[in-house]
Amino acid sequence: MRAVFQKSFGGPEVLEIAETERPKPLPGEVLVKVHASAVNPVDVFVRSGAFPLLGEPPFGVGWDISGVVEEAGPGARFEVGDEVYGMPFFPRAATGYAEYVAAPSRQVARKPASLDHVHAAAIPLAALTAWQGLVQAAGVKAGDRVLIHRAAGGVGHFAVQIAKAHGAHVIAMASPARHDFVRGLGANEVIDYRTTDFTEAVKDADVVFDSTAQGDLSLGVLRPGGVLISIVEHADPELAVRVEAAGRRFAGISVEPDYAALEAIADLVDAGLIRPHVEETFPLEEAGKAHELVASGHVRGKIVLTV
Repeated sequence: MRAVFQKSFGGPEVLEIAETERPKPLPGEVLVKVHASAVNPVDVFVRSGAFPLLGEPPFGVGWDISGVVEEAGPGARFEVGDEVYGMPFFPRAATGYAEYVAAPSRQVARKPASLDHVHAAAIPLAALTAWQGLVQAAGVKAGDRVLIHRAAGGVGHFAVQIAKAHGAHVIAMASPARHDFVRGLGANEVIDYRTTDFTEAVKDADVVFDSTAQGDLSLGVLRPGGVLISIVEHADPELAVRVEAAGRRFAGISVEPDYAALEAIADLVDAGLIRPHVEETFPLEEAGKAHELVASGHVRGKIVLTV
C-alpha cells in the first residue's frame, strides 16, 4: 500500500510517499480502507519536530480517517463493508495518511450517514477535542455563556456548533473576514480579536474554550465557578492552581480516542446540528502542500487529503 512517511524532522518537503506492507488487523481490530484523512495542526508540529510526540523519525503522521472496513479481526465490533471514521491510537502513531489503517474497533465509530468520507474525515480529532472539553469536562448546558477563541479554526468551528447544539449562548472570537462564517455556525456574538480586548467585552462567562494559550487572560472573564478549558496549556499545573485559587475550575484537555463521543457527534451531524467545513482537499501525494496551508494558521475549518 501507499503511505506518507518522513525520515527526518523538517519542512513539508520531508513528507514522502512510500510503498509499505499493508497492516493486518489483530483480534478486536479492523482494517480500514481509507478514503480520506484530515490534516491537523498537531500533524505539522510533529512533522517539524516542534512537538516530538512520536520520538525520532522515521514515522508517518496523521490520525483522522474515514473509510470502509476491509477486514475485521476476531471480536471486532464492525463487519466488512461498514463505513467508519475515527482518530485511532492518538497520541501514538497511526500513520493515517495511508491507503489502509488497522485500528482497534472501539477507536472508530460508524460514519455519519449524511456525510461523504471527505467531510467525515474532517471531524474526529477536532470535534473530539471540542466535545471532550465542552460536554464531558465542562458539562455545557442550555443558557450557558460560552466564549470560544479561534472560533473559525478546525477545533473552534466544531466548538461553536457543539456548544450551540447544547443550548449555549456562544460568543466567538474571530477575524473580521471570518465573522459571517462563525455566525453561520450559530454564534450569537462575534468579537474581532484584532481590535477588541475580549477581557473588556466579555464578563461572567460560564465557560471559556481556550486554544490560544491565553489562560490567565481568559480567567478574568469567567464568573465564579466557571470553567476554563485549555487545549494548549493543558499540562500547566501552575495555571491550574491559579484558576482554582480564583474560584474557577480548570479543565486541561488532551484529546483521546472515544467511540461513544464519535457516535454522539455523528447523531448531531445527521440531525443537521453540526456540519464540518472543509476548506480544501489535496491528494495523498500533495500532503506537503496541505501542511503548508495548515501551518499558515489561516484555514477556516479543515484541510483533508483524499486517498
